[in-house]
Amino acid sequence: MKKHLVEGIVKRHPDGFGFLVPDDTEVPDVYIPRHNMAGVMTNDRVQVKVERNQYDNRLSGEIVNIIKHATTKVLGVYHSGDSQFAYVPDENNKWGMDLLIPRAKTKNAREGQLVAVEVKSYPGSDKGFVGEVVEILGDAADPLTDIRRVVISHGIPTEFSRECLEEAKSFHEEVDPADYANRRDLRNVPFITIDGVTAKDFDDAIAVETTEEGFHLWVGIADVSYYVQPGTAIDKDAYERGNSTYFPNWVYPMLPEVLSNGLCSLRPKIPRLALVAEMKLDFQGDLLSAEFYEAVIQSRHRVTYGEAQEVIDGFTPEKLKDVEGMIKRAADLAKLLMNRRFAQGSLDLDVPQTEIQLDDAGNPVDISRSERLFAHRLIEELMLISNVAVGRYIENSGEAGIYRIHEEPAADNLAVLENFMRNFGARMKALSGGKLQKKITRALEQFEGKPEAQVINILTLRAMKQAQYDSHNVGHFGLGFETYTHFTSPIRRYSDLIVHRIVKALLTKSDKKSKGSNKGAYLYSEDELSGIGTHLSACEQRSVKSERQFAAIKRARFMSQHLGEEFDGVISSVTKFGVFVLLRAFDVDGLVKVEELGNDMFQFDEEN
Repeated sequence: MKKHLVEGIVKRHPDGFGFLVPDDTEVPDVYIPRHNMAGVMTNDRVQVKVERNQYDNRLSGEIVNIIKHATTKVLGVYHSGDSQFAYVPDENNKWGMDLLIPRAKTKNAREGQLVAVEVKSYPGSDKGFVGEVVEILGDAADPLTDIRRVVISHGIPTEFSRECLEEAKSFHEEVDPADYANRRDLRNVPFITIDGVTAKDFDDAIAVETTEEGFHLWVGIADVSYYVQPGTAIDKDAYERGNSTYFPNWVYPMLPEVLSNGLCSLRPKIPRLALVAEMKLDFQGDLLSAEFYEAVIQSRHRVTYGEAQEVIDGFTPEKLKDVEGMIKRAADLAKLLMNRRFAQGSLDLDVPQTEIQLDDAGNPVDISRSERLFAHRLIEELMLISNVAVGRYIENSGEAGIYRIHEEPAADNLAVLENFMRNFGARMKALSGGKLQKKITRALEQFEGKPEAQVINILTLRAMKQAQYDSHNVGHFGLGFETYTHFTSPIRRYSDLIVHRIVKALLTKSDKKSKGSNKGAYLYSEDELSGIGTHLSACEQRSVKSERQFAAIKRARFMSQHLGEEFDGVISSVTKFGVFVLLRAFDVDGLVKVEELGNDMFQFDEEN
């Protein structure tokens, strides 16, 4: 594909990279790498030189001209700074740097006050990112107002018990070297973590080598079970929560912070206890062997998704030169696993998540689709194969386990989906019987790159049943796996903590096991796990619903700033009372009532 210029507005991701939303609706969104986003802010109008990315065939581009800056005034918390400048911090990397305020332009604002600042020069200019205070709004408003409303209505636990907090005081920030005993010392293995830019609870670390047979993969997972024993106050609080609940700029963690962000988090350059899955795979992506054991590891680097993508694209930051080859090997393995998974029937429903950017007062400043990089898929694929390996290990042991299951969609839901696809022009066989995943995948492929693709993906997702936890393994329909569990996130999911305890108990029973501490090992009965699975599935849905409600509130607040404006959109669903329209510029949809369409102009055909 030849390079050509495209104009549109850019969305800046907190990790530093960006995406262009082109004016030309026929052109898909364009990925802008981090190194080309200097001086560019969300919603700036830019001109981009576009080409096809050779690694995953997506469009990527280089900003050649900033036509117009969209941000002229920002709201934030005032900080006193030094003798020359006060500043408003760029808490969530919305701008790429802090906004400086000359001393003469502060309006005598005080530390911690909420201020409105008019931008006078932008990042990348000779003067730098500079503004002046035009209004002092008083003390910074409580950003948790909407969150409190949501968590109370859904019954999300927000406070740890007194007993839990007392137990948490016994933990320190660093691992006691005495705890290394009877563990494999893997501190020489070049582990890294790859997470979002705002992440603090690092559950998983990876290391990849190539061999004559294929790939040698280590996945090190925080050994939460070593610290959180069954029946303790911390364990009881964690079980009540079931999982961490995440909101923009805020989290209600499953574990106290001393564990979630401290002792258990696989931070760089610091020894940490881990439960390791060591796997060998051939060049076709087949899992040849898997071994599990307790270890002490030390992450070389805390890498963000944006930085990992830079390495994959050939723009390695200087600080990551020592792990450049390893990240590229991991990308090669991930691509192999992904292609193999899809070929075997796994559904590729890549529906972007909503990303809500808030200012320091909790007001939404942008709502966009969180575009996934290949770096996201890299970690996802390596975690998937780890979860499969652990699931098989537990199932083959004959002991009771807890599985992540996803049942086939109901026949009536499939019939509705099939009808939609045919009405959109798909040529397809009936969605029933045989290898159902492959039939759905082939139907979805017909819409790839077309405007209807997003709507079809959403409708397909709606036709699916919800994944859940169960002691009875029926497989995972969406992923196409016969056996699957959750192992890789014990800091934020209680299901994974249970799986760790079971794995340790199995290692204790095995004659072939390596020496280990086995502290935290525990085998559950099938009846216990059945009840636990029901509870954890309910906790997960409680969090999902609260996160969705919070997003809906912020969408409403955001769009209230745009009353009377016109936007392009696509109809995402049709009902007898109106149509839902998904906006192109913002990840917001809403109802246009049938009376607003004109009753005499449109007629609702329920069947089609």
